[in-house]
Parts: sequence; C-alpha cells; structure tokens
Amino acid sequence: MAVRKLKPTTPGQRHKIIGTFEEITASVPEKSLVVGKNASGGRNNTGKMTMRYLGGGHKRKYRLIDFKRTKDGIPASVKTIEYDPNRSARIALLYYADGAKTYILAPQGLQVGQTVISGADAAPEVGNALPLAKIPIGTVIHNIELRPGQGAKMVRSAGAFAQLTSREGNYAIIKMPSGETRKILSTCKATIGSVGNSDHGLEKSGKAGRSRWLGRRPHNRGVVMNPVDHPMGGGEGRASGGHPRSRKGLYAKGLKTRAPKKHSSKYIIERRKK
Repeated sequence: MAVRKLKPTTPGQRHKIIGTFEEITASVPEKSLVVGKNASGGRNNTGKMTMRYLGGGHKRKYRLIDFKRTKDGIPASVKTIEYDPNRSARIALLYYADGAKTYILAPQGLQVGQTVISGADAAPEVGNALPLAKIPIGTVIHNIELRPGQGAKMVRSAGAFAQLTSREGNYAIIKMPSGETRKILSTCKATIGSVGNSDHGLEKSGKAGRSRWLGRRPHNRGVVMNPVDHPMGGGEGRASGGHPRSRKGLYAKGLKTRAPKKHSSKYIIERRKK
C-alpha cells in the first residue's frame, strides 16, 4: 500500500494525497454478501433535522463482514481484495472449502490465493483467527472480541493493531492501539496481524467536495455564532468563547465522560495516554 501526491493542476488537486488502490483486485462486490443501506441525512421520522451537518454523500451498499469467524477447521482461500466504502480498511473475499463465501477485514500482507483458517488448532499466521489462549505471547493481533462468540469489536480500522503481552488466569493482557492495557477473556477470538491499508492516515482529501461525498455538510463553529445561538458565541471582534462547550452548554474538553462505576473498568489495568 502506498499513497500518491498529485500535481497541482487545480486548487483541489494541490493538496490531495490519496491511496494507490494497487492491492485491490475486484471492482464489483460479491452480490450474495451485499445489502442495501439507507441514509437518514440527519432527519427523524417526521423529516425534522435532529443531527446537524449530516446529509448528501454517495450512495453505498453495505458489505456483510464476518467478524465472528465461526467456521472452525475449514480452510478458506482468498479470492479477492476489495474496497469497502463503509470502513477505512480493505476487505478480503474468502471462498471456504465447503462452498461458503464471506468477507473479512484484509490484514496487512494478505495476498490473493493465500489460505486462512480459524479455530483453536489454527497456526498463528496472518489472517488466521484463534482464541487468545492459543496465540503466542508478543503476537500482533487485530479484530478482537470482548465477549466469546460476540464477534470482533475492537482494533478494526486501517493500520490498527494490538499486542498480546501476557496472560493472567483466565484472562489475556492486551496492549491496545490507544496505549491502554486491559484484560480480555482468553476464550475470545482475535485475528493474527495488523489491519491493512496502513497508509490511510497519510491521505488528505484536498477539497471540501470530498467531505460532501462522505455525507458531511459544512460545520460552523460555536465561536462565530451569536450568544442566542451558542454559549460560546458573541463578543467584540474575534473573541473566543471561554470554556469549550456544546450548543446545549455541556463541557466539551477536559470533562471526564466515562461513567465512574462502569462495569468494564475493573478489566482496565492502565488507562490510555492522554
């Protein structure tokens, strides 16, 4: 995966840095694994705008991704690597030996024609899904479950990876991409390797229109509004609006938003870096 910087032939091209798409091998998704996807445009059932700055955007189809990897012991070959408009990572189409087809997140280094497998007896190789109890200490992993059989919830965006650092009784100790260290049940599954498309973070859209294609409308700041419209509005000249807060007066920066008695806090060994 690489990025390309375009020549400044237009104002929109001047700062544009986009991916090369060189790893993508198919342009049309597998029809049986695609469903329709509706967008609300930020409106509720009566048509009233309830979320600002949303709307428009290119029409998308949702690709059904297998986050559970329940077909244990059945080898699958990688048929294609595809683009997915609903996520930053690429996806891989798997053809199982029993005839089933599924999409998974494409890890870094996964190639078309490669074989992947899931289950406790699988080798700890890129693309294979194993319970945390069977993964060697120090292995880089992604697509991690929080509860056994629930399906992967963590470490799913492009270039992300976590590391299995140790074990403690029934729990595995995982260092998360945020820097947080936490315990997860050893019976939960994870996939070996890091998520692909690692250069996604280097991309620059180059123009406002690309935000519109993603369904993001222009976002105006509270400090440029009048006091009647926002707590941070008003003032002579370019006065900033005091403590950052939302339109409804809730503090935005510096206020702790995590519930103090949250059930999962006991599994966190070290909080993420500020």
